[in-house]
Amino acid sequence: MTADPAGRTVLITGANSGLGRASAEALAVRGCAVILAARSEERTRPVLDDLRRRYPSATLEFLPLDLASLASIRAAAERVLASGRRLDVLMNNAGVAGTAGLTKDGFEITIGTNYIGPYYLTSLLLPRLEEAPNGRVVNVASVAHERITAFDWTWLDRRTTGAPSGFAMYAASKLMNILHARELARRLAGTHITTYAVHPGAVASDIWRSLPWLVRHVLKLFMISNEKGARTQVWCATAPELATSSGQYYYKRREARGTALSRDEALAAELYDRTGRAIAGALGAS
Repeated sequence: MTADPAGRTVLITGANSGLGRASAEALAVRGCAVILAARSEERTRPVLDDLRRRYPSATLEFLPLDLASLASIRAAAERVLASGRRLDVLMNNAGVAGTAGLTKDGFEITIGTNYIGPYYLTSLLLPRLEEAPNGRVVNVASVAHERITAFDWTWLDRRTTGAPSGFAMYAASKLMNILHARELARRLAGTHITTYAVHPGAVASDIWRSLPWLVRHVLKLFMISNEKGARTQVWCATAPELATSSGQYYYKRREARGTALSRDEALAAELYDRTGRAIAGALGAS
């Protein structure tokens, strides 16, 4: 990717608020065409209108996408594929925390939304990313992955009843985001696609919307703005110096080490395969 990202097309999930919105604005300012993928057109329309008003030359569009539904993900991907337009960057930004329940396909809601959905979307959009001179996949992860000391394969199981989804499920999903970027980089070695996982910092974003108001209020007193938090993921999406780097984890625009578990190549490979089988099983049952 050249130093000037103008003219590139970037798809950002969860782009109508928080880190996603901040990333969309930062990339629109630089001349990128931005696809704002989100569940609600009603909530996204004011964001589009505001960005178009402030940046009249920006190319912006809405893409309906619910990461908790494999059918919605496929429909969104098919729409992008049918457009015939090259895709330069997929930013897997959307996520949930502190919520409970199941996805439409029976996966635990946090694992399903934060990891399984982005995994499936990425796999479907690879043909468009392969057409780019330097296609990039940016997974928004978190330092929260450090809370996980042992991997539990039941996280990928489909269920019939939901269970409370605490911080542990959020941490597990973020570990999976890092492992996904690592294994995807291995599988795409020799192509023009590179991958990145990012810890944005402790950000006062809408991902905490499911927590009680008072808890959110206190937490946000110690958090950084969405604009500051988005800097590393925007950098990974555009920096020419990262064009030959792939599969690494970043914080504050620097490569970070992460935990030994997040660097486990055998675990990353097995997780990738098992996730593919879990998705295939869910699709076969639908």
